[in-house]
Amino acid sequence: MDVLEAVALLAAGLVAGAINAVVGSGTLVTFPTLLAFGYAPVLANVTNNIGVLPGSITGAWAYRRELAGQRSRVLRLAGASLAGGAIGAVALLQLPESAFDAIVPVLILVACVLVVLQPRLSRLVAKREHAPTHGGPAAVAGVGLAGVYGGYFGAAQGVLLMAFLGIFLDEPLQRLNAVKNVLAGLVNAVAAVIFVAVSDVAWGAAAAIAVGSSVGGQLGGMYGRRLPPAVLRAFIVVVGVVAAVRLLLT
Repeated sequence: MDVLEAVALLAAGLVAGAINAVVGSGTLVTFPTLLAFGYAPVLANVTNNIGVLPGSITGAWAYRRELAGQRSRVLRLAGASLAGGAIGAVALLQLPESAFDAIVPVLILVACVLVVLQPRLSRLVAKREHAPTHGGPAAVAGVGLAGVYGGYFGAAQGVLLMAFLGIFLDEPLQRLNAVKNVLAGLVNAVAAVIFVAVSDVAWGAAAAIAVGSSVGGQLGGMYGRRLPPAVLRAFIVVVGVVAAVRLLLT
């Protein structure tokens, strides 16, 4: 790995860590960056998952005030995230690479659509009434499905989680975002354990992304709410569409 690649991946990791802490779609930055440097799609996905994990941890730490009083809720939902993440990671390793090549462009485009629709989802969430406080079976199921998606391919996992949490839980969005950061981190963690045990990892690239995402997660949690949401969403969508088109043409 040369200096240019290391700097580019570190910068991509920083941006992804910040995005994941605030929105959730940072993989749409790091994954196509890895592809641009010639990494195969599955190797890029595995490496990216490990690289963005430290950013999930620092992002959750930055939101620790919003997490206050939510321990029982997080514990209730954590099992679904862990199980879903494990299922998704195993599916990634068991399915042929051709399936990943066919599925991922669709997942990226779906993620882009979810990012575009996020303001509407937020308004829908803001208008909901009488949602349960701790989340019933529907919330657990939704979190589990988001975990499967995140373990297989993590882009916009955070958007999915915010949609499910907002619909099924009666809490302010910032407190839900704090829970989202923890649950997404758990999905990445269990997937990372599986990937390290049985799959190849581009460790140099993962380390560069990890350093950047660690800083980005902290900065995103501290200052990300000050960024214009429309600009951030537009950036994510442009990067995602370019990545999807690139995969479809290769």
